[in-house]
Amino acid sequence: MWNELWERHKGRLIGVASGLLLGIIYLISGFWDMLIFAFIVAVCFYAGGKFDAGRFRLNADEWLGKISRLADRWKWFR
Repeated sequence: MWNELWERHKGRLIGVASGLLLGIIYLISGFWDMLIFAFIVAVCFYAGGKFDAGRFRLNADEWLGKISRLADRWKWFR
């Protein structure tokens, strides 16, 4: 059963495991960080699903553009 699960959903399992690890590390700092924890796990699960479907791309220019747009939007909340 575990081997079949690993073969069919490798990306999702890795995504959730890394999300749980990062989330637990982040959770040490307080209660309200539960929302961030859930967000981290959800994003990692989504990325794992994309990896399983073969649609996961790592294009550095695209990601840096998205990060810079988000950083510009979040300036107003500081």
